[in-house]
Amino acid sequence: MNFVTSWSGGKDSCYAMMQAVKSGFTPRVLLNMMNENGKISRSHGLPLSILNQQAQKMQLPIETVPATWGDYEQKFIAVLKSLKAKYDLDAAVFGDIDLQPHRDWEEKVCQAADLEAILPLWQQDRIALVNEMIENGIETMIVSCNTTMGENYLAQILTKELALELAAKGIDPCGENGEFHTMVINCPLFSEKISLPPFTTKVYNDYCFVVWEEN
Repeated sequence: MNFVTSWSGGKDSCYAMMQAVKSGFTPRVLLNMMNENGKISRSHGLPLSILNQQAQKMQLPIETVPATWGDYEQKFIAVLKSLKAKYDLDAAVFGDIDLQPHRDWEEKVCQAADLEAILPLWQQDRIALVNEMIENGIETMIVSCNTTMGENYLAQILTKELALELAAKGIDPCGENGEFHTMVINCPLFSEKISLPPFTTKVYNDYCFVVWEEN
């Protein structure tokens, strides 16, 4: 079964892809939705250069699509149809864990493109999931978080200890509710670790971000 990964650049989409590969499916292409100017990813604020690095380390093509929230769904369906034809796809893999509206949307857009939606992480225990990711070689850093967590968490590597610390504070250790987002620096799918450009941090509208200097 050939699949496209809805690739955020973070831990959940990475581990979902790893699980799909483990199940015998074949990754053909990555898909990332960008903001309107096409310079950073809409979900995690990652620059195109980092997304391209991640794709290159996996020897896979990546499709990046600029979109507004208004035309996001329309463009997502259109690119799924295009990629299905180009790469002979059967399915799309997503990293969502238990937000039912997200799953409903993913199944809707996949149905419109005649693809199967696959969610390998669905309804798994959060701490167990983070531990599995780390044990399976995913190295990831926090690139954005809410102000409840605070700016000090930015650029920290997600460890088992840090996940427990977050859980003790009432923060979802997977960040499933948007508490934080991560970026994969290395994993078994990569040929080598990605190199990070210089960055600073900033707080904007109750959210803390890593800001990459090239932006």
